[in-house]
Amino acid sequence: MAKKLVIKVTAGADAPERCSQAFTVAAVAVASGVEVSLWLTGESAWFALPGRAAEFELPHAAPLPDLIDSIVAAGRITLCTQCAARREITEKDVIDGVRIAGAQVFVQEAMSEGTQALVY
Repeated sequence: MAKKLVIKVTAGADAPERCSQAFTVAAVAVASGVEVSLWLTGESAWFALPGRAAEFELPHAAPLPDLIDSIVAAGRITLCTQCAARREITEKDVIDGVRIAGAQVFVQEAMSEGTQALVY
């Protein structure tokens, strides 16, 4: 079994079920003791900003702010450099615990030994 999980979420409010699945899997993995790195790309990039997750609604799904809080507390959330730049998001704009990094860091994490990568 993989000891690390790297999850790339490309969906946001535009595909709420896929988005929620990524955050839910990341939060469950963290709660299970798995080392998790969640990457925000595409429309999910907006959830790196304060208050944006609170605007997300999906019936029968855990609240996105709660999932984010649990992931930040025991895992890592990264906002894609290019996705941030396209949305004019900077390091000073993001919620505490979110870093901005590029594709080379994603590849390094995804290719490390004992790691499973998922894309939503």
